[in-house]
Amino acid sequence: MPLVRYRKVVILGYRSVGKTSLAHQFVEGEFLEGYDPTVENTYSKIVTLGKDEFHLHLVDTAGQDEYSILPYSFIIGVHGYVLVYSVTSLHSFQVIASLYQKLHEGHGKTRLPVVLVGNKADLSPDREVQAVEGKKLAESWGATFMESSARENQLTRGIFTKVIQEIARVENSYGQERRCQLM
Repeated sequence: MPLVRYRKVVILGYRSVGKTSLAHQFVEGEFLEGYDPTVENTYSKIVTLGKDEFHLHLVDTAGQDEYSILPYSFIIGVHGYVLVYSVTSLHSFQVIASLYQKLHEGHGKTRLPVVLVGNKADLSPDREVQAVEGKKLAESWGATFMESSARENQLTRGIFTKVIQEIARVENSYGQERRCQLM
């Protein structure tokens, strides 16, 4: 029987960049056409990677801005992060750099399991942020970069698979994996 591992992942980004659309597309397999600002939603999904099963607990947050105070619930007990900006909004890209800085300060760790996502890649004619800029920012953090389209279900599963891999990579780089054992 495979070991089921619990992973809490927080999805952060500026408002209306597609955080909810990515989470909903991944869990439910459908794109939400309407836009209702999110207060905070949670999603759960079991993901199998190789021989391991992961119970992903996704926290879809309200849109953040550069002045947002990140609550401790976004730091304590969180295994990884999906930071989302829209390729059609330079401002959302700038906000994501500020959010990463706050996460980094809150954790006090040098390496965070992060996947940086440039969403809305299907809207390329309206692009304000080039893929090379996203890649450069992610590399400066030691993070993974991906572009996606929640509308076209482009790489949505890949994003959450990648964050599980990033969590494992960062945990292994510290030399031990934290395990919970029931006695």
